Amino acid sequence: MTALDIVVMAAGKGTRMKSRIPKVLQRLAGRALLLHVLGQAARLAPRRVVVVTGHGAPEVEAACARAMSLEGYFDHHFELHCVRQEPQLGTGHAVQQAVPMLADDGLALVLSGDVPLTQADTLRALVAAAQGERLALLTVKLPDPTGYGRIVRAGDGSVQRIVEHKDANAAERALSEVYSGIMAVPARLLKGWLALLSNDNAQGEYYLTDVVAMAVREGVPVVAHCIDDALQVAGVNSPAQLAALERAHQARQAQALMEQGVRLADPARFDLRDDARDGTRAELRCAQDVEIDVGCIFTGRVELGEGVQIGAHCHISNARIAAGAVIHPYTHIAGEQPGVEVGPAASVGPFARLRPGAQLGPQVHIGNFVEVKNSTLAEGAKANHLAYLGDASVGARVNYGAGSITANYDGANKHRTVLEADVHVGSNCVLVAPVTVGAGATVGGGSTITKDVPAGALSVARGKQVNIPGWQRPAKQDKA
Repeated sequence: MTALDIVVMAAGKGTRMKSRIPKVLQRLAGRALLLHVLGQAARLAPRRVVVVTGHGAPEVEAACARAMSLEGYFDHHFELHCVRQEPQLGTGHAVQQAVPMLADDGLALVLSGDVPLTQADTLRALVAAAQGERLALLTVKLPDPTGYGRIVRAGDGSVQRIVEHKDANAAERALSEVYSGIMAVPARLLKGWLALLSNDNAQGEYYLTDVVAMAVREGVPVVAHCIDDALQVAGVNSPAQLAALERAHQARQAQALMEQGVRLADPARFDLRDDARDGTRAELRCAQDVEIDVGCIFTGRVELGEGVQIGAHCHISNARIAAGAVIHPYTHIAGEQPGVEVGPAASVGPFARLRPGAQLGPQVHIGNFVEVKNSTLAEGAKANHLAYLGDASVGARVNYGAGSITANYDGANKHRTVLEADVHVGSNCVLVAPVTVGAGATVGGGSTITKDVPAGALSVARGKQVNIPGWQRPAKQDKA
């Protein structure tokens, strides 16, 4: 097997993006375009990957380094090197910067950092077509090839050269087979051809595509691996193109889920994204008979058990939701690894928020405008509306009243509240942690609890009510 070295061109400015963020760091499905490319490259188990940076080089290189530091982010380990192209004088000039990193015994695979959806199987087929000694080009036939370099073939079908759109004549522009910008070529041959490149063309740039004609002149076979999936070679140059590619990518993810049996109310209104906060890769695992309504966004790793129902416009991140649970509309579940846990037959929402560390047991009810953070709720516990549970341990069958909160933060440290089994907390209570309410105890509505409550006791901690007969409200005075 010939060693594989991959070159990723990521130096472009992306003027049409009209953004301070480098083009290759624009996000598709929550992940930078360049990291999509590196992710597929990693699946080929390369010896090394060389990223050619230029515009926004410090930011691009930092993003690469951060991804490399995340355990499991890439499927295979590889050496990563970054080299800079300054100034940017074309694709050929970009690859020239990587030459010192390319060993003569390797096969060089050249990719574009703004072409995010090329699949690893396609790249493997291209590498196989090169056979360690040929120049292999990834091509695609497009109904509208405007702007792309055309593949010019000889009468016997062999590839003769690539002509850039701006340099093509009318007959050449009529050709529909285009070069994707991706090629595989023996490094020892590529090095020699790169040294001979000229910028004598309409753009005054050094075109990597000129190596095709050089290969033909030297009798090196040039082959094309032609695919019919234009999405795999689609690049991003503008916000409109990025949005179109996002929807196409999400449509494919939705289709894959429906083929597994997931019911999507509208596959056009579904999103699965990497978690941009911690880099967790997007993964949605669904058991049988899962139903997902419109407008839902899933980020990071999410598992949905059998029969789970997800209501409209929920955002669920890094969570495991057990069989039979119902997540009502507009619920926000924002977990971090190991993630939020929702138990069997639990009910959450609408308009609920589960934050990191929330662990709900079987048949727990979390209602509208209830927030849970770093808390465990045992079987059958209920907090049905307008409440906050932070840093709490809630026992089985606890009923937690509307408007009640755990005051878990003293301005410097977090403290824990413990509500043992069968506790009833009335409405508008404040439980000032650290505090424990014993099993079966009751906290009267409107109480501020600062001391432990014994099991089975009633605790009421509020000011005495005073009634003043005949009291008159102040009257408004007319303004002069």
